[in-house]
Amino acid sequence: MSQMPALYIGHGAPMLLDDALWTSQLRGIAAGIEKPQAILIVSAHWESEPITLSNPAAHTPLVYDFSGFDKKFYEMTYNSPDASALSELIISMMPKNESVHQSTRGLDHGAWVPLRVMYPDADIPVIQMSMPTSDPKQLLELGKRLQPLRDQGVLVIGSGFMTHGLRYLRDWATDAVAPTWSSEFDAWAAQALAAGDVDTLSNFKELAPGMPYAHPTVEHFTPLFVALGAATNPDAAPHTLIDGYFMGLSKRSILLS
Repeated sequence: MSQMPALYIGHGAPMLLDDALWTSQLRGIAAGIEKPQAILIVSAHWESEPITLSNPAAHTPLVYDFSGFDKKFYEMTYNSPDASALSELIISMMPKNESVHQSTRGLDHGAWVPLRVMYPDADIPVIQMSMPTSDPKQLLELGKRLQPLRDQGVLVIGSGFMTHGLRYLRDWATDAVAPTWSSEFDAWAAQALAAGDVDTLSNFKELAPGMPYAHPTVEHFTPLFVALGAATNPDAAPHTLIDGYFMGLSKRSILLS
């Protein structure tokens, strides 16, 4: 098996599952890479210190961490197989002086929504890891520790949203024109990624246009740094897999080799 890539993907909201374009784009990502032996995913929706891993047992119930959506989204399942081997492998890769907790928690929508589209058969073991910090440098280091997983057929995914200023949206239509703060932040991030400028990206709070509107809270951007850290060369330009906007928010998703 060849080395798996690392991904940073936008996961949107549950109604992503009803968007024909976005679902086709996510399916295209899965079709364009080798099928992984297992998946490790870090989602914007689970911030917890110390590092905590989701329940590895098969058919663990999902976390429906959203409200106000159609009933069908609360009835969806994603019955992935036992991931105990991956969980044990991840734990073995962490420093001895850092505890890793095992949770009974299932996958949240930042994990199961895109995976339901990308790998609908749910036949791949999946572990979700909490984000133990919002500090880009620490997340880069965490990703670096996880990098050897890619040699063992594990797909490493950071799941967030390139812009996420929901509270500042004025038009909630799925095809809404991107607000200036969203388009400017996205263009800035795309340029920094193309230049392999990890230092600039790490200082997004101070340097990025559109802040703090693009990310009034940072948890949808910071999974990017886990993916960058897991890359063979974080300074290399990634391959853009998806661009464009959904409700005016950037869907930019990238592949790192």
